[in-house]
Amino acid sequence: MPCTPAIATMSVGRAWVHPLPAKLTQIAAAGFQGVELFYEDLEYLAREHSPSDAEPSESSLLAAAQTTKDLCAGLNLQIISLQPFLFYEGLIDRAAHAQRLTKLRTWFRLAHTLGTDLIQIPSNFLPATETTGHLDRIVADMVELAELGLQQRPVIRFAYENLAWGTHVATWETLWTVVERVNRPNFGACLDTFNIAGRVWADPAAESGTVAGDADAVLAESLARLVRTVDVRKVFYVQVVDAERLAAPLRGEGHPFFVAGQPARMSWSRNARLFLYEQDRGGYLPVVEVARAFLAGLKFEGWVSMELFARSLAEADPAVPREHARRGWRAWELLREELGL
Repeated sequence: MPCTPAIATMSVGRAWVHPLPAKLTQIAAAGFQGVELFYEDLEYLAREHSPSDAEPSESSLLAAAQTTKDLCAGLNLQIISLQPFLFYEGLIDRAAHAQRLTKLRTWFRLAHTLGTDLIQIPSNFLPATETTGHLDRIVADMVELAELGLQQRPVIRFAYENLAWGTHVATWETLWTVVERVNRPNFGACLDTFNIAGRVWADPAAESGTVAGDADAVLAESLARLVRTVDVRKVFYVQVVDAERLAAPLRGEGHPFFVAGQPARMSWSRNARLFLYEQDRGGYLPVVEVARAFLAGLKFEGWVSMELFARSLAEADPAVPREHARRGWRAWELLREELGL
C-alpha cells in the first residue's frame, strides 16, 4: 500500500498537560489518518475514573481504551500501534521478566480493544547491572513474547525499535540481528530517523553536535548497508523526526537538560526533538537522507509516523496540540514533495 501518514499522540510522559481527546481532535483536523497511541495516555484517561494516587485497574484501562477507540473511529483515525512496552528484553532478574509478561497480557487486551494488532517495544535502557547484552538471552526473551502474540486472536505483532541510548541494542544492526534470529512472522522492526542519525551521526554531548570523524561518510555507509541488509517485509512502520542542535554540549549539571545517570541522547530526545524541515527552530539532523533510505531505498510502503517528544509539548497553552499537529503535517507534506511520494 502507499505510504500513509500517522503521528504520535504527542504524549509528554508524566508531565501531562493536554487531554487525549483534544490531541486526537487536532491530529485528525490536521489531516493525519493514523495515530500511535501511548500507554500513558490511556493511564491518564483511566485515572478520571479511579483515585489519582492509585494505579489504574485493568477494567479502568480497558474502559479508557474503548473510549479512545470510539473517539478515533469518530475522527476517522486508525490506531496503528500501542506503545511503548518498556524494559522487557534481557532482564537479569527473571522474576521481573515474569512480571513484564503478566503486564503484557493486559496489553494484549488493550490492543484488541483499541482495534490494533501492533505493540511497539523500544530497546531496553535499564542499567547494565539490571540487563544483559547477551544476544542469546535477548533473542530468547523476544521469541517467548512473539510466541505469546501468535497465540492471540487476532494475532498480535511486535515492532522492535533500537533507541539511540539503548543499553545493549542501540544500532539498527543489532536490532536487525535480533529480528532475524527471532524469525517469527509477527516480530519486526520500527525504524526511526532520530534513533539512527542520533546514534551514528549526532552526539549532543559534543561541541560540534556530531560524532568524531567524518560523520557524513559514516552515516552514508550505514544507510547503504541498511538498504542492502534489511528485509522491508519485516519493517512494520517507520518514524520520521529531527532534533535540535543544542546551544551547549549536553554534559554536566550546568546544562538545563542534564539528568544525573541518564544518557545524554535520552535527555536530548526527551526535550529537543523537532519535526522535519524545522531548521529555523534548530533542526540539523540529516533526516531526509535517512527517510530516503527507508522510503526509496527499502521501498517501504506503510505507516510513516511523525513522532515527537519536546519540552514545547508541556506548555499549558491550549493551542499547543493544534500547533504541533499542523507542524507535523507540514513536515509530512514537504517530505512527500521532496521524495516524490
